[in-house]
Amino acid sequence: MNIQDFIIVVILVIILVPAIRSTITHMKGEGECCGGPKEKPVKKKLPGKPIHKLIVHIEGMHCDNCKNRVEKHLDELDGVIAKVKLSRKLAEVSLYEEVDEALIKDTIEKLDFEVTGIETVG
Repeated sequence: MNIQDFIIVVILVIILVPAIRSTITHMKGEGECCGGPKEKPVKKKLPGKPIHKLIVHIEGMHCDNCKNRVEKHLDELDGVIAKVKLSRKLAEVSLYEEVDEALIKDTIEKLDFEVTGIETVG
């Protein structure tokens, strides 16, 4: 190995190690990525059974922090409990009172995610 090859290897290591470390932190949801500080979902429970459920398809979520942000903001709505499935790019939303679908869509899109569809389930 000559000096030029050695310098190239050193430069690649200097660039790649922090990039890989940052990517791992990001994908585990441990970084302050995706629009803000790390958020934790609120564990919300409502009495009774839901009136109906929605499946909300969402694009733009990348990590657990994104998932937690969507869950937290939907759960802040009265009569709503949400569970986000990051790998499936959707939120299962249980409605315990009448809530306009536009409010759910707007809540998610204010977080800079895209709602690509809403399905009513039961």
